[in-house]
Amino acid sequence: MTVTTRLLRRRRFLPLFCTQLLNAFNDNLYKTAMVLFVVYFIYNSEEAEGSFSAIASGLFILPFFLLSALAGQLADMRDKAAIIRIVKLCEVGLMIIGATGLLLAWNGIAVNAVAIPLMLLALFLTGVQSTFVGPIKYALLPQHLRPREVLAGTGLVEAGTYIAILGGTILAGWIPVQWAAGAIIAISVVGYLASRQIPPAPPLGPAEPIDRNVWRSSVQLVKRTMHDPQIFYAIIAISFFWTIGAVLVILFPPLVKNVIVAGKEVASLFLVVFSIGVAIGSVSINALLKGTVSARYAPYAVIVMGLFVVAFYAVCRMWEAAPPHPLLDVAGFMAMPLAAPLMLTLLGIAIAGGMFVVPLYAFLTTRVAVTAAARTIAANNIVNSGAMVAGSLVAWLLSAAGVDIVQQLLLAAGMCLISAWLGNRLYRVEKRHRLDTSTDGGTPRMREKTT
Repeated sequence: MTVTTRLLRRRRFLPLFCTQLLNAFNDNLYKTAMVLFVVYFIYNSEEAEGSFSAIASGLFILPFFLLSALAGQLADMRDKAAIIRIVKLCEVGLMIIGATGLLLAWNGIAVNAVAIPLMLLALFLTGVQSTFVGPIKYALLPQHLRPREVLAGTGLVEAGTYIAILGGTILAGWIPVQWAAGAIIAISVVGYLASRQIPPAPPLGPAEPIDRNVWRSSVQLVKRTMHDPQIFYAIIAISFFWTIGAVLVILFPPLVKNVIVAGKEVASLFLVVFSIGVAIGSVSINALLKGTVSARYAPYAVIVMGLFVVAFYAVCRMWEAAPPHPLLDVAGFMAMPLAAPLMLTLLGIAIAGGMFVVPLYAFLTTRVAVTAAARTIAANNIVNSGAMVAGSLVAWLLSAAGVDIVQQLLLAAGMCLISAWLGNRLYRVEKRHRLDTSTDGGTPRMREKTT
């Protein structure tokens, strides 16, 4: 029995896996249903659609920047299982708000004055609850799993997240918006019930006062975390990866509608293929590294990712022969001569991205003491979200300035070069640290626990 199969049979992992899977599924069902409905049924210009997609992504990400420090402190100083249950209970209420906005928009009632603000408010609150779940789901892994299981557990969490994104995205693209409104409430209830099965996870270190000044605590948390070169380069590299991903996801709906000239089911298909690819990359890198946490393949993976982004851009530039009317359905899209190359390049982007990012997350929980794991993830979320908000802002400004959607893909390709440099720096620091550790006969984890 493999480590992966064994973990999926254990209560110390399975309820957490199901809870975070349902959390990601519901977030993406709601967000995708909202964005696709607004892009396809409310707005009718490439600039407005691109701007709305960027604003929605920015609002979802903003809480990670504002509240991750508080979330990390709570996760390290309180029972993690208890916190995740409270957060999942709150999700039921915020999904009722989102469902109300969706139903008002579907019925054409006060769309701009009430429905869209309600939908965006719920999206922001969804980001808030994900901010508090994020540090817990990674910090629980080294607390409940054995050292040789952490990389497999991290890969499963990442793969499960993207499978959930896949499911939520497919459902959002294919069911009517009024059905989505009911589904998000039902799934939030199931997610809360799953969270009640997570075993207790009390704090492992002495209690410390919680700083509720979110700005001061965020700055101090990042400063304390980033002094370790391995953690520093891992966090910065992860941030660039997620910024690239954010830019791509922002571009997909307006790109599919205005460049590919296809319906919302095809836009959903793009997000699905992207999610499948990251899931494949997340699992395959664990097999390639054989359970060892290392950035050995990170520079190569992200360079390949950049090359696929350029290939994706090139195929989009050649797509001008598509008929303008009517919008292509999935069958019509797949019948186009360039559909297969477009999907393959998109899949290549995602697989390479998954292989790049998963080992970096494992660095964050295996290179620090277990008592600080949640705060390390929180610091990572602060830096990640700041970078992603900046990426969303750039995408919004480019759309508002009338820059062609396809041209904006080159922004993601250029950022892959920076990510490759960061991955290479991390691997060099890793090798130097491994050499130092082997010389004194200790391990990074052992040394950190004694400091």
